[in-house]
Amino acid sequence: MPRSGHRRKVSTTISPEAYEFLRRLVESGQAASLAEAVDQVVLCARRAESRSRLEQATAAYFARLSQPAAQEEKKLGLALRQSGDEVSFDDCLLSGNVKLPLQTRS
Repeated sequence: MPRSGHRRKVSTTISPEAYEFLRRLVESGQAASLAEAVDQVVLCARRAESRSRLEQATAAYFARLSQPAAQEEKKLGLALRQSGDEVSFDDCLLSGNVKLPLQTRS
């Protein structure tokens, strides 16, 4: 994770479970420090929040489409699905060209 020169000092207490989760990220090598582990968790939360906002905006967009526009979107979606069927995502993952989200032990 890139380091920023504009870091803020935070002093707080967290639950034992949260501390263990962060500590495991460091021990497993997924984070270099507790601070980096916190940054990773916050990044994941921000991504989830952004995804939720995008889903809501997408739903609102489709809810207000006219019937002809909805039919055109459906045609485009089918064409995109067919082209996506031609892509081997397994090959992409195995080649290392895709960074997977944070993984932790259970």
